[in-house]
Formats: sequence, C-alpha cells, structure tokens
Amino acid sequence: MDRIPIWVLSGLVLLLLPVGNSEEDEVNRSLIQFMTNISPGNAGRSSNWSMNSDPCTDKWEGVICDSQSKFVRKVILDGLNLDGILDAESLCKVRTLAVLSLKNNSVVGKLPEGISSCKRLTHLYASGNHFSGELPQSLSRLSNLKRLNISNNNFSGVLPDLSRISGLISFLAQNNQLRGEIPKFDFSNLQQFNVSNNNFSGPIPYVDGRFSASSFSGNPGLCGPPLSNTCPPSLPSKNGSKGFSSKQLRIYSGYIILGLIIVLFVFYKLFRKKRPKGEKVEVIKKGVSMESSSNKPSSVSSQLKTSDNRSEYSITSAEAGMTSSSLTVLSSPVVNGLRFEDLLRAPAELIGRGKHGSLYKVVLENKMVLAVKRIKDWGISSQDFKRRMQKIDQVKHPNVLPPLAFYCSKQEKLLVYEYQQNGSLFKLLYGTRNGEVFEWGSRLGVAASIAEALAFMYSELHDDGIAHGNLKSTNILLGKDMDPCISEYGLMVVEDQDQQFLAQADNLKSNGPSGYTAYSTFKVDVYGFGVILLELLTGKLVQNSGFDLARWVHSVVREEWTVEVFDKALILEGASEERMVNLLRVALKCINPSPGERPTINKVAGMINTIKEEEERSIVSI
Repeated sequence: MDRIPIWVLSGLVLLLLPVGNSEEDEVNRSLIQFMTNISPGNAGRSSNWSMNSDPCTDKWEGVICDSQSKFVRKVILDGLNLDGILDAESLCKVRTLAVLSLKNNSVVGKLPEGISSCKRLTHLYASGNHFSGELPQSLSRLSNLKRLNISNNNFSGVLPDLSRISGLISFLAQNNQLRGEIPKFDFSNLQQFNVSNNNFSGPIPYVDGRFSASSFSGNPGLCGPPLSNTCPPSLPSKNGSKGFSSKQLRIYSGYIILGLIIVLFVFYKLFRKKRPKGEKVEVIKKGVSMESSSNKPSSVSSQLKTSDNRSEYSITSAEAGMTSSSLTVLSSPVVNGLRFEDLLRAPAELIGRGKHGSLYKVVLENKMVLAVKRIKDWGISSQDFKRRMQKIDQVKHPNVLPPLAFYCSKQEKLLVYEYQQNGSLFKLLYGTRNGEVFEWGSRLGVAASIAEALAFMYSELHDDGIAHGNLKSTNILLGKDMDPCISEYGLMVVEDQDQQFLAQADNLKSNGPSGYTAYSTFKVDVYGFGVILLELLTGKLVQNSGFDLARWVHSVVREEWTVEVFDKALILEGASEERMVNLLRVALKCINPSPGERPTINKVAGMINTIKEEEERSIVSI
C-alpha cells in the first residue's frame, strides 16, 4: 500500500482543526456575550474571560467545568454587582450548563422566555436581584430542574404551572409580588418550599404537614392549613355585582350546551340497547375483520381472537353463562363495580403484542382508560393464578403498578391495569423525546427507584416465590409525573433470555413452569435489571439486528475503552464519568453469566443509592 505524503496529512489536519474548534469557539462567544449583557459597565467582569482563552483549562472566574475540563457545567456569579439583563439566548447555547447562580446582584428586567432553552439546567438561583414582571410560562418546560430560587425580587403575576416539573425538590419565592393561587406542587417530593410575603390568595394545597405556616405567611388572601385562618365555604365575586358578567354568561352557556350533549348521549345509548342481539354480534364480527388489517379500536371481544378464528374470549362465551363474578376485582377503589361485560363491550385498541401475550388499551363507557393484558401459553392452573394475583394485590409500592382486576379460565387469563399515558422507559430512551433531555440525574433516579421497588417486592413476596419474571424497559412505565412504575409484576416465572443460565441451577428445587425454579426467577430479574442499567448508560437497544448489548459492553470494557460505551448525550452533558463507571460496574455484576454470582437486589439498590447520593452532593455543593 502506498504511503500518504506527509504534506497531504498536514493539510487534512489543518482542514479539520477549524471544524473541531468551531463548537468551542461558539461556547466562548456565547459566554462573553452573556457577560456583556449582564454586566454592561464591566462591573465584576473578570479579565480572563476572552476569546483567546478557554473557560475550562484557563479557569474563567465563576465558571466550573466537568472533571475532564471539557464541558462547562456551572456559571456562578454571586455578589459581583452585576446590573444588566439576563441574556438567556446567549447563555443557553452552552448546552451542557446545569447550574446558574446570580445571587445577590442587581440584575434587572424579566426572566426571559428563552430560559427554557437551557434544557439541562438543574439549579437556577436568581435571589437578591431586581428582576421584575411575570415569570415566563416556559419555565415549566425545564423538566430537569431540581432547585429554583427567585426570592427577594420584584416578580409579579401568577406562577406558571411549575407542578409539571416532577423532579423539583426546592422552590423559594418569598418576598416578591406574586399573586393568584398556589399550584398543586408534589409536596411529597419537595424538601424546601417558601412563598411567604407575596399576594397569593385562595386555599393552600394539601402539604401533608411537610411545611409550616412560615412558608405561607404574609399572604393575606391565603387560607387553610397550615395557616390558622380557615377558608370560607364559597368565595364571593370580587366586584360584588349581582348581574352576570360576560365571562359568567360564557360559562353558563357552556353548561347548557354540555347538558344538551349529555341528553343526546343518553338517548343514543337507549337506542343502542334496544337493537336486536343479532345486530350487535354482526358489529363484533365486523370488528374482527378490521383488526386483521389495522390496529383501530374495536370491541374487546372482537380483539381477543386467535389466528385460527377460534374465540377464546368472545360474546358467545359470555352469553353462555359468564357473569360479572367471572371478573375478580381487587382491592383498588379505581374500578369498584367493574363487570366482565363492561370489558366485553368496551372499545379496545391493540397497543402491544409479544411472545407472552397481547396488551390492549380499553376505554370504558365512563371514559376511564384501562390496560388489559392477555396472557397466553402459561401453564399455570387457575387456582395458582388466582392465589398469585391475590398475593401481589396485598403488596403495595408507589413504583409498582398494581393489578386492578383479573379474569381466569382454563384457556384465558386477563389482567386489568390503570393505563399509563406517558409510555415506557423504552420509548423515552429510543422514541421521540419532543426536545426533552433525558439527563444523567434522571436516569440515575430511575435506576434507584426501580431497584428500591424490586427490593421491597422481594422482601414481601420472596417466600411465595413471586418475582417479576419479565423485567425489561418496555415494562417500566412512566406515571403522570414521569415517575418510573414497574408493570406486569409476577406474570411470568422465567424469561427466555436467561434460561441457559438457569439450566445450571440443578441444585435448586424445581417449582415452576417450564421446569425451572420459581426462586431462581429472582436471579433472572437481577439479570434483566442489569440490562436496563446498560440501556440507561449506553442509549443502545438490547437486541437490534443481531447486536447483543451485554456482549458488546463486555468486549469494549475488556479492551479498556470503557468511556466508549456511554451514551454520547451523557458525555455531551458532562455527566460524571466516575459515577457512570460505578453504575456500569453494578450493571456488569447483575449480568454475570453465573446466577449464583449475581448480587441480591438489596445490595444492588444500596450500591445505586450510594452513587445517587454522591451525585446529589456534587450538584448541591456549588
């Protein structure tokens, strides 16, 4: 092979250098533009902020970078007499910024709408300035925000819906001129909260005794616990007018229209019930043909058909003697009074199909949305299945989705759950994120929550031999506050991906389907959890076109290229390499080929919590 002349290589290097430096230059320019606007008189501006230096390696004053001195993580400019405006457009071009602190300056103007472009911002401290005007609604789009301090300013207007930020642990807004009602924050998650000395009014949301009256004092219009003044039964209108305002007229008109719609709906239902039974069956048959060509909603009875057109769960079998008692409703009040016929009539949409069964989205007549799991090819008796479901129903954890009801026959087993509209962890990792950043702190929090939930379930159900059995990212759902929730707990005894390892466990007593040990399923779960950790760290699919994630990670680590396994989004964010490596070590222990060498889930939860605590300490200590 001919050698490439040295002058050609030199030319290529020269061509590549501007491309490599362009992003760094953009960050430098953005930071300098930000400083120019926030300190127009150069007050507090450090002399080493210049295009001829690097903010990380040359240690710009107030700038803190990651441990590798590659990415800007924090900008801390407290007490520097800054008297300009906050230029969020320039600042947010620093895409790795996690902490912004401007405490005790004289910054003026509004908090700009563009602050939502700082997607990775976790800490925003703006207290002790001269900010004014209304807070931007875009503030609620900072989904990774953990701490927000806007106290001792001149902010006015109503608060944006900050309760949408599920991970918020500190909100301080005392000594402003904010008004309106206090949004319903997740007070169980908040560690600090203070809105005293504002103009808030109305009832205080339920705080579960976590905060005292001092967090709400100085707002004459507020009422209810923990304040001493009780709320009146109904609040009179502000203007005291006896006539109807245009707003009231619009409201009452809406009520009238809604009432007409309800009346028409009732007539429609009565008309449907009077139709001949044969006509109803014909509609269901049409639904079956529709399901073969699309996933459009049809009735549950038409959806749950086998490929040979043999009905396992059909309108015919229901008419043959199945009653509402066929469906066992568990202790949850959510579906109190649910009957088998309600599921049978409800429109159902196929949303997932796997080797263990199918999943349907079902909308009841009262508009309640449920998820119905149909299980197939599971050789467990009806009696054992019922006993299993009742045991699971007795164990509650906020990060485990409880079954609401179940149906069991010789041929058919159905589980009913509350539908989770935010999708799964799998979708969050690999699907469309709509600009949302799944940052390192959130991934670590998901891992810790899952591990703690599994540890709790194991402690309660280990003697019964009930593990999860099919733990994977598609079975980790996201609740309304984007909290992780383990679904389909206890529906399977083993997962095929690990059967070759379980075959080595001959010394354990066989106690479950497929000839495997029920207790060994706990070790399968640990393996599955390890794979989920690898997905969180790498951002790669478990199996994709022959790609084996666990084998690939092992090969990269063996070559001592460990940093290459991590998701580039985490590297770009400036996540701690040390803590990512520590979590990777936990994952590798979980996927040990020998089940007996895998750690218990209690040990796994402890190791992850240690990493999480280190991460929280590193962020708070700014």
